[in-house]
Amino acid sequence: MLSIFLGEKKNRIASVYTEEQTELLQKEANLKTDIVISSDNIESHRELAAKADYAFSTWGIPGFTREQVAGYFPNLKGVFYAAGSVAHFARAYLDNNIKVYSAWAANAVPVAEYAAAQIILANKCYYSACFEASRGRYEKAYEYKRMAPGNYGVNVGILGAGMIGRRVIRILSRCKMNIIVFDPFLPDDVAAELGVEKAGLDEVFARCGVVSNHLANKPETVGIIGYKQFSLMPKPATFINTGRGAQVAEHDLIRYLTENPECCAVLDVTYPEPPEPESRLYKLNNVFITPHIAGSLGNETYRMAEYMVEEFRSVISGKPVRYEVAPEMLKTMA
Repeated sequence: MLSIFLGEKKNRIASVYTEEQTELLQKEANLKTDIVISSDNIESHRELAAKADYAFSTWGIPGFTREQVAGYFPNLKGVFYAAGSVAHFARAYLDNNIKVYSAWAANAVPVAEYAAAQIILANKCYYSACFEASRGRYEKAYEYKRMAPGNYGVNVGILGAGMIGRRVIRILSRCKMNIIVFDPFLPDDVAAELGVEKAGLDEVFARCGVVSNHLANKPETVGIIGYKQFSLMPKPATFINTGRGAQVAEHDLIRYLTENPECCAVLDVTYPEPPEPESRLYKLNNVFITPHIAGSLGNETYRMAEYMVEEFRSVISGKPVRYEVAPEMLKTMA
């Protein structure tokens, strides 16, 4: 058995795989730890690549084509990806009958925790109240306090009930909220198990003062959230986006927030990312932007490698795997 690291940047590998995890893979997977194969050095390591049985990677995996994968990795059986979305690279491997395993479930944990926290704060009108109180404008801050619905028995909208969306729902279920979900792919029996109500996109916005986006990043979801949806929201409203920025028509969001200063947006993702320097998002007091921090950061990244180490052990021992990516999953994965 022979295993390799794939990555465009060696330091990115080291930021996700701990020394302990790397040493373990060196012993159990015969991982070549001194080399990280990239699109720049693949030709000089072609012999090593051709012998590899398994590959380990994370963010920054080389974007090889189907033909390149077939040529460079004729013996490869599986890729263990210690990160989230595989949409940008997996097809090239799957089309060559190479299995792909992703730590999307591990990356979903901090995103869900982050989103749930923002939803809970939003129902307290935290963002607007904090903005005003921090500037000594307590009369205005108290207005937001009086408008806040709180977290008991309120409607909360979740867009997308994939791995992240479902984790958010389960966290919020402790708060006795009414969760209304837009997800055309969510089976009725799963919705019942989650204790949520399914609804159309417009209805979710019309019934929920807080809406959190977790839709998969697909061509059909680009620009799916616009002025029509925002204008339906009861006030004060908060839109939270930890999904993808391209799913929101930015000019429509800006128009809505300009017309409704009592409403706000909490944006961990934008399109482009970061926003253009002249973007009006920077000029609105009711927009709160964070630099894509919802996903795994710091020690949280080690959880992703841990998931892939355990998945590898399941593969070689013949035990059931948990995080294999099937071709049909690419239709709905973010």
